[in-house]
Amino acid sequence: MNVARALRILTALVIGTLTAVVELAFLLVAAPLALLCLPHPAARRAGERLLRAVAVPLARLEMRRLGLLGGLDHAVGTGRVAGYLAARWPIGLLGGLVLLLLVIGVSVCVYMVWSWAHGENPDGIPPTPGILVYFGVAGLVLLFLDIMGIQGVAALELRVARRFLGPSPTELLERRIDELARTRAGIVSAVDQERRRIERDLHDGVQQRLVALAVLIGRARRGRSPQLLDDLLHQAHEEAQEALRELREVAWRVYPAELDTLGLRESLSAVAERAGMPVTVAYGLTARPPGEVETAVYFVVREAVTNAAKHAAAEQVRVEILEDGDTIVVRVRDDGRGGADPGGGGLSGLARRVAALDGRFQVDSPPGGPTTVSAELPRE
Repeated sequence: MNVARALRILTALVIGTLTAVVELAFLLVAAPLALLCLPHPAARRAGERLLRAVAVPLARLEMRRLGLLGGLDHAVGTGRVAGYLAARWPIGLLGGLVLLLLVIGVSVCVYMVWSWAHGENPDGIPPTPGILVYFGVAGLVLLFLDIMGIQGVAALELRVARRFLGPSPTELLERRIDELARTRAGIVSAVDQERRRIERDLHDGVQQRLVALAVLIGRARRGRSPQLLDDLLHQAHEEAQEALRELREVAWRVYPAELDTLGLRESLSAVAERAGMPVTVAYGLTARPPGEVETAVYFVVREAVTNAAKHAAAEQVRVEILEDGDTIVVRVRDDGRGGADPGGGGLSGLARRVAALDGRFQVDSPPGGPTTVSAELPRE
C-alpha cells in the first residue's frame, strides 16, 4: 500500500465515522416516524417520500466517500437505501474505533519516547533494554493489527455498499443479456462488413487481373507474329503472378495461415515485415492464448499497423503484447498525425470483435498524434 492510498483510506474512515453518527441519528428519528405513519396510508406515503428525500442524499454522500476507497461502478437507486444505512453505521463507528486505537497507540509511543529522551521515567518505567524490546515488539504487533483492521473496515465498507446499492442478480442477468445481444449484433455486422470488403477486393483487384489475363491470352491466340506472341505471353505471365499475389493478400487478410502453424509471435513478426516501415514488437506472453483470443490480438495489431502505414503517415510503430494477471493487454502506438475515427469501418469492427470476447477496446488519437490503439482481452 503506497502513502497516497493509505491517506485516502484514513480520510475515508474519518469521514465515515462522522457520517455514521449522522446516519444513526437519522435512523433513530426515522424508525419511530415510520411506525407512527404505518396505520395511515396517506401519512405512510408522505413519510416514505420524506425518508427517501433524506436517505438518498446520505447514500450518495457515502458513494462519493467510497470513491476514496476505489469506488463503485453503479449509481445509487432508492430501493435498498434504508437497509444500507442501517447496515453501514455500525461499520462507520467500528472504523472510528480502529482509528481511535491507532491515535492512542501513536500518542503513547510518542509520549514514552519524549519522556525518556528528557530523562524522565513515565509511570516509573525506566528505558531498560528489556523494556525497550517489550514496547517495540508490542507496538509493532499492535500497529500491524491496527493496519489490518483499517483495511478490513475499508473492504467491509465496499462489500456492504455493493450488497445493498449494487444491482440485483436479476438486473445483472438483464444487463448480461443486453450485452450479449449487442455483441451478437455487432459480430453479425462485422462479418457482413468483412464479407463486403472481401468482395470489393476480389472485384477491384483479382477479378480485374484475371480479365486482363484473359484478354492477353485471347490476343496471343489470334496473334501471327512470334515476337508479338512472346510479348503477350510475357505480359500474361506477369498478370497471372500479380493475380496470385493479390489473391494471397486477400486470403491473408481473411485469416493468416501462419497463425495456426507458427503461432502469434511469428505472425506478428510477419505483420511487422509487411508494414513497409519500422515496427517494433514487444511480446511478453509466457503461454500461447486460446485460438479466438489469439486471432483477436492478431487482427487488432494488423489493423492498427495497416492504418498507421496507410492513413497516419507514421514513421514508426511500437506494438506491445503484455500479461496483466488473467488479462492480455495489446497496445499499438504510432507517431503519425492522429485523428483516427473509432467509428470507422476497420476500428469499429475491431471493437465489436473484442467486445464479443468480453474485452475492452479503446482508441486514443488526438489531432497531431500520436495514436494509441489498445485492447484488453481475458485469457480464458
